[in-house]
Parts: sequence; structure tokens; C-alpha cells
Amino acid sequence: MKVTIAYIEEPPFGWTEADGTATGADIELARTILREIGVTRIEHCLTTFSELLPGVEAGRWDMNVPLFVTPQRANTVAFSLPVWGIEDGFLVRPGNPRALNSYSSIAECRDVRLGIVAGQVQYDSAVASGVRKEQIVIFEQQADAVAAVLSGAIDAYASTALGNRIVASRMGNSVIEAVSHERQTNGGRRTPPLGAFSFNRQNVDLVKAVNRRLRSYLGSPDHRTSMARFGLTDREIGPAVLKAG
Repeated sequence: MKVTIAYIEEPPFGWTEADGTATGADIELARTILREIGVTRIEHCLTTFSELLPGVEAGRWDMNVPLFVTPQRANTVAFSLPVWGIEDGFLVRPGNPRALNSYSSIAECRDVRLGIVAGQVQYDSAVASGVRKEQIVIFEQQADAVAAVLSGAIDAYASTALGNRIVASRMGNSVIEAVSHERQTNGGRRTPPLGAFSFNRQNVDLVKAVNRRLRSYLGSPDHRTSMARFGLTDREIGPAVLKAG
């Protein structure tokens, strides 16, 4: 049995090594689950974020690396059980010269420019917090958005707080800085947005098999050890384990 999984260049979740090998936290989790449900051949397809959902919906590949679950997306694809929960954050120039620590802080400064990768949920989150559409600059690739922060073309790039921390640690905090921000609900911390694998809605058997194995594997010592190598801790894994339970 062969399964093709699409991924994007977004450490620590997925990236391409110099030898062309796909790796990352989401890639590793997919390999483990697929092998344990009897998949003998796993292929990887590098794509852009905006092509993930249309591609799996059209049958160009079998599944996608995890992305945030939303009702709108669930109308077009089938999601697995969640595998992580992660809040948003920014990448900014060192010292965070515009003091940006939330979408609201960007909304308060009309001249601030925010970079977002096309199709990602950060766009809706920003607009819902009052960021004007003319303040938002859309990019196809994370690397282009990061370069725009470095050049000063934009003031911040919005993505997952975890992913931004990994980028900043790799590039160096003297080059670019990661800023986390947590949203509050009714005075308390809510469950962070959850991410899950996605599939063509007709691929029922594969979805069921993946979910069955995820339910027993998520939160296990092997899972936690494997994800820790990529920087995912109980902070990111815990919300998914609670949801699966």
C-alpha cells in the first residue's frame, strides 16, 4: 500500500534536507502512523500552503501534513484527530522596535505591515482583531515573508509561536526575534487552535485507520520523545491528547 503525503517548508513541522529527504515533526509522526497501519511505501510531495487543501481534495496526493482545523476547511476535506495545539506568534526585527505582541497591537498602528502566508488562518485571526486588510501583505512561502521582515518591507510575520521560535533559533536572535502572544477568553486561557492531518473526504478507510492508531499513540512515551527532537513539548501535544481522550 502506498500513501503520498504533501508538506510545505515550515520548520519544525516539515522541511527538505540537503539530500532531498523530507523531515520534520509532522513528517515523522505521519511516517510512524502510516507504517503501523500497514503502509509499505510513503512518498512526499513538496507544495505551497495554498495548494494543500485543493491538492488533496483533487486527489493529487492522499493526505496533508497537519494544519489548523476550521469549519470552513472541514467542508472540503476530512480531518484526522488533532495532533497538536499551538498559539500564534510573530517574527520581528531584533528588539521588537514596534512593540508588537498581539494582533490588536498591529491594529492600533495603521502604518504597521503584517506578513502572512496565503491561505493560513492567521489572516482571519488578524482581521478579527481589527487589523486592516491593507496592512496585510500576502506571501506564498514562509521564506519570502521572513526575508521581508529582515529587509524592513514588513514589520512582522505571523505564524505559529513554535515555528517562529525554531526559525529564530536557527537564524540567531540577533538577526530576527520571535514574539509569542496568547489569546484569552473570559479571563482564562482557552484551548489553543488545534492542527490535524487532512484527507480527501472519499478516503474513508485511510482516515479511520489513521485515527485508530493516533488514538493509541498520541501522548505515549514514544510519541513525546519523537516530537521533543523537533521542539514540541507537552505545551503543544497536551491539547491534542486531551481532545483524543
